[in-house]
Amino acid sequence: MGARESFKTTGFVLRSLHYGESDLIITFYSSEFGKLQGIAKGAKNSKKRFANVFEPFSLTEIIFSRKNRDLLAFIESCEIIDHYSAIRQDLEKTLIASYFIDLADHFSPEGKKNEDVFHLLQDFLQMLGTSKSSEAAVRFFEIRLLKLAGFEPELKHCITCRTPVTNGNSYFFYADEGGIKCSTCANPQRYEQPISAGTVRTLLLGREMDMNKIKLIALSDSLAKESRGLLTGFITHVLGREVKSLKVMEQVRKLCT
Repeated sequence: MGARESFKTTGFVLRSLHYGESDLIITFYSSEFGKLQGIAKGAKNSKKRFANVFEPFSLTEIIFSRKNRDLLAFIESCEIIDHYSAIRQDLEKTLIASYFIDLADHFSPEGKKNEDVFHLLQDFLQMLGTSKSSEAAVRFFEIRLLKLAGFEPELKHCITCRTPVTNGNSYFFYADEGGIKCSTCANPQRYEQPISAGTVRTLLLGREMDMNKIKLIALSDSLAKESRGLLTGFITHVLGREVKSLKVMEQVRKLCT
């Protein structure tokens, strides 16, 4: 039997699961190890060692040990770096942050390091805590995460004729083919909704836009509807299921309007 090796890393809390009478199984997204799952013994009864550290999207410093990468880690200690209290005080921001965390969880295989995903969460949660919530931030997070996870949709040109996106033209997104088609190549049915070149260009800009500029972007109603339909539909297609946190966010928004 090999000895346990100890590690220290920084990670966001993705989710927690009750295990037995007093333990929790915690899933983190860490800077050095990617998605990491570990058990916190006695965490449900702890008033000192693990007090209020496992709330979703908290940024924490974790010390853990394990014998090999295939085994559940043993969480020795966990301390809060940033609780994002400004987000938690706002229902809309809390719903958005939960969605960000949920998406990162869905698109991240366990144990595969991707520091860019960690920094994506860090940048967008920091922005969410200091700025107004916006549809642009949600859409730009989605498309950046898709790119980092290797599922970036093709939006620069028609996937059939390869003609670049041109202002004034309409396009149609085909989730099963991973990209847009121009109106000539699409042969759309009545139930398919066109996507404007403006929406496509906005999403392309959102992939690389400086974080300080994102907070200044306000999407029109039509652009917000089109971009949301394209990205959330594609995410559902890739995952093979709806993202629960998105559905909850939509339901709460309806109740609050």
